[in-house]
Order: sequence, then structure tokens, then C-alpha cells
Amino acid sequence: MNGAYPAVRFTDVVYRYGAAVALDHLDLEVACGETVALLGPNGAGKSTTFSLVLGLQRPQSGTVEILSMSPHHAMTQGRLGAMLQQSSGNGLPPGVRVVTALNLVRRLYPHPTPLDDLVERTGIAALLSRKTHRLSGGEAQRVRFAMAIAGDPELIFLDEPTAAMDVEARQTFWQMIRVLSAEGHTIVFATHHMDETDHADRVVVINRGRVVADGPGATLKATVATRRLRFVTDHVDPLVLDGLVGVTDVEVRGCGVALDSLDADATVRDLVRKDVTFCDLEVTGARLEEAFMALTRDQSKDEGEDR
Repeated sequence: MNGAYPAVRFTDVVYRYGAAVALDHLDLEVACGETVALLGPNGAGKSTTFSLVLGLQRPQSGTVEILSMSPHHAMTQGRLGAMLQQSSGNGLPPGVRVVTALNLVRRLYPHPTPLDDLVERTGIAALLSRKTHRLSGGEAQRVRFAMAIAGDPELIFLDEPTAAMDVEARQTFWQMIRVLSAEGHTIVFATHHMDETDHADRVVVINRGRVVADGPGATLKATVATRRLRFVTDHVDPLVLDGLVGVTDVEVRGCGVALDSLDADATVRDLVRKDVTFCDLEVTGARLEEAFMALTRDQSKDEGEDR
């Protein structure tokens, strides 16, 4: 692993599909050894970003460097591994045993991970003799992940890596990612599960082909004024709760209440003023979902004002 140069560097990258702009002078840098979560709504430019990283497309202007070289050279040297979303099927060679598929992929790399190590690391020993078309969605994801790291790559790109995995499989997957990160691998993953960003050093939010936010998840949450209040009450009146000062959203589950407020102190004072009995009050910062929505909404608003 080398920290003398970035693992990923996009400089003023533009990519268009006809009149539609997918990447709008995108600047993005990922340091070697970092784990970065990439967020963005559909059409934000994430898929195009992945395609450029893998050398499947070339920027129409600007430059893309992977480990100080072109994406094509990084791929051919086995320094880059990837697991992409599949539009159909499970993304594995059909009709072959898992062990055969793994060995086929390993032979493509100059210094592949030993098969025993690869199997142990990804926990797929029980799947080796299975035919690929007999795997469940979660099992296929685990095998595809094994194929992505079969060449012992320095940089790993993962697009929605836990899709089709159950809760236990997701937990096991992120344990594997922590091990890879501790060994110095650089990992970039796209996800729609906001809680999964807790496994990243940085969260990069892309919208309309631009980076609109970049930093630790906690820092992005702090950019949003909304606070969440949780408490327990023996009498729930949604109309009273919705009318509290500063409240923008009300969620009631049995005796549990969650309020989103733009002024948590004023909301608590109003609770007391209106004789709402409560206990176990907890006030926390905004959820990452809210920060994400606010950041992308603010960009759309700014662009509308610029027109």
C-alpha cells in the first residue's frame, strides 16, 4: 500500500449522455487506506463515476487517476477490484460450481489471494460445491465479493454490496470490510442504507454530478439544524404534538414519541407549558437521511436561483 499518491483522483471531470450531464466538473480524491461511502439520489452520477474508475468509460474532459495511473492500467495490473450491481441474474457465471468460478477469476490476476485464504475471509466454504445458479441472493453477493477481492487488490469499489443480504449477513460483511481496511486496503462503496455509512471514514454526497458534501457522517449531520427528541408519554395527542413550537415532524409508536424540531429547547419548553407528561427524554442530532435530503435540496435551490 502506498500513501504517497491518492488511490482515486477525479480532476474537473465532465461526462454527458447527450444533453444530460452526468458529471459536472467533478473533483474527488480518496486517500490510500481510506474507507469512503458514496451517497446520492438516482441519477446523481454515482454509476458514471464507477464506470470511469473501472475504465469502462473515459471522461469527455478532465482526468481520472487510479493509484497514480490510468484506470485501464490499474485494472490490468490487478490493483483494482470491484463488485457492481446486476440488472439481471446474480452476476455469476451460470451453471458452474462456486469453486470453479473463483479459480477462473483468480487466474486473471498476477498475484491472486490463495484460495483457502479467500474462502476463509469471505466465509463461503459451505458454498464451494454449489452451482452458481442455485445460490440465494445473499449467497451470490458473498461469492461476488470474494471474486472482487480474489486478486488481492489495493483499491476495492463496491456498489450496493449488501443488497439481498439479511441482517446477520450484513453484519458479517462489514466485519470483513473492517479487516480489509485495517490491512490498508482502500474501499469505496455506494449504499442506500444510511446506517452503513458508520463503517466509513468519510461520506461523500454527490448530486447532479457534483460533490455537495464531503466529510465524516457526524459532521454532515451537524450541518442540519433539525434535532430529534424522543420520549415516552402516557397520553398521546398528535394534534398537540404537531403544534409544538419548532416541530416539523411527529412519529408515534405506542407510548413512544419522536419529534423532529428546528429548536429543541423551545419544543421542550412548549411540552412543559402544554402539560404534556413525559419521561426518558433524549435529544439527538439530525439523522444522516435528513442531512442528505437537506444537502441535495439546498443544491437544487441554489441552482434554481442561479438560472
